[in-house]
Amino acid sequence: MNVIRTTPPRPLDVAAVFPQLAPLARTATRLHPRPGSPSPYDSSVGGPLLWPANQPWLYCDKWHEGPVSPLLPVAQLYARDAPLLRPPGRTDLLQVLWCPFEHPPEYKPPIALFWRTAADVTNVLAAPPKPSEVQYGYMPEPCVLAPEQVTEYPNFLELGKELQQQLSDWSAWQAAGVTVDDSYEVAPQEFYMDELSVAPGWKVGGWTPWGLTDPVARFCVACGAAMSPLLTIASDEWDASNKGWVPYEDQALAVLDDARVSNPPGVQVSDANHLQLYVCPKCYTHTDLIQ
Repeated sequence: MNVIRTTPPRPLDVAAVFPQLAPLARTATRLHPRPGSPSPYDSSVGGPLLWPANQPWLYCDKWHEGPVSPLLPVAQLYARDAPLLRPPGRTDLLQVLWCPFEHPPEYKPPIALFWRTAADVTNVLAAPPKPSEVQYGYMPEPCVLAPEQVTEYPNFLELGKELQQQLSDWSAWQAAGVTVDDSYEVAPQEFYMDELSVAPGWKVGGWTPWGLTDPVARFCVACGAAMSPLLTIASDEWDASNKGWVPYEDQALAVLDDARVSNPPGVQVSDANHLQLYVCPKCYTHTDLIQ
């Protein structure tokens, strides 16, 4: 049975009110991980990977304060479910694994990416090794996905000064005839950030959900090209500030304020923040950044 999640339309067409935003629109694929029993032939978070039986499993060789740990499956994404992946060559499958421990000095888990051609994997590894220890929040619960395309606009901090000033001007919203909750009168740009710009939760593509750090351009260490957001790994799909993004199908449960509803994979990245993976659109090397 297919899982379906539907994001409500945004409260207003912000690009119609502020036309400078129109060329900055990007499509993102919200993944909406939900509890389930995915197989290696499904896209998933925390599910089994389509891993060749003759390929050695990966172990973390950077952890010096604990046991040598096998990497854990984080996500498996088939291009049919997330067309924004744009995989290289004839590959059609992205697999993401990480060490289940944060590593100093940046305190984030080392990550490995694999691009595969699913048809080439004819004999799947049945029982990958499991770590004896896992840091809290770094073992995703198995989840099936309900991919959905949405439109995003940049984080407020990525906009030019002029546009930032317009979005911060209460009178500009009023002059456009926009009805905004009075709670945003002092800082209407927060309405833009909470409800109109970047979708929360796990997603492919779109704009980066900056938080702990200010926006920093990412460039490929191999070829120097500007890198693009590939996958956002999130510690929740919504919180008190952005419940307008809660899918219709979850709204009855969202009022319970239960982490099992807003965060089915149970992932807690770097004190409940985000991990953003980037990809080079030319040579497909990658880097990662804790948000």
